Amino acid sequence: MSWVSVVVVAVWAMLPAYVPNNAAVLAGGGRPIDGGRTWGGRRVLGDGKTWRGTAVGTIAGTALALALDALEPTVSDALGVTVPGFPMAAGVALALGAMLGDIAASFIKRRLDRERGAPVPGLDQLDFVVVALLAAAIAAPDWFADTFTLPVIAVVIVVTPLLHLSTNAIAYVLGLKDEPY
Repeated sequence: MSWVSVVVVAVWAMLPAYVPNNAAVLAGGGRPIDGGRTWGGRRVLGDGKTWRGTAVGTIAGTALALALDALEPTVSDALGVTVPGFPMAAGVALALGAMLGDIAASFIKRRLDRERGAPVPGLDQLDFVVVALLAAAIAAPDWFADTFTLPVIAVVIVVTPLLHLSTNAIAYVLGLKDEPY
């Protein structure tokens, strides 16, 4: 597989995990998951992690996986690269895993006494990736093994922080986020 093919497969396969957090930002607001509770004198998660955002993000990522699955033959033919289809379990796992990864990162940040939106390099860019991949590996192990080869995972780890920083900067410029990172 050429490096271009690896990049195409990596980005395509991760789209259902890339979209949920952006959809959650657009859905915005609602009841915080932690209900305002604290642990050790700090919020468990904070106001930025809401039930509505989590639900909308998961639904958006899953819906995208279904759409990509339908488009897979056409896209593979058009690009000359075989992109993977998405079994339902994989689509849901990638989307929900991305949301859970972001929630886990918020929990960690609160334990580190970081305020909402405060950067934690590495954690901010890869939290959702690690949990999304783990969830997909558990929910759809054969699909995961066929799709996420070592070169594809390497590309995901390199490309994701670049995409994350770019989309956050755009959201900041559009007034959708309070910080550009």
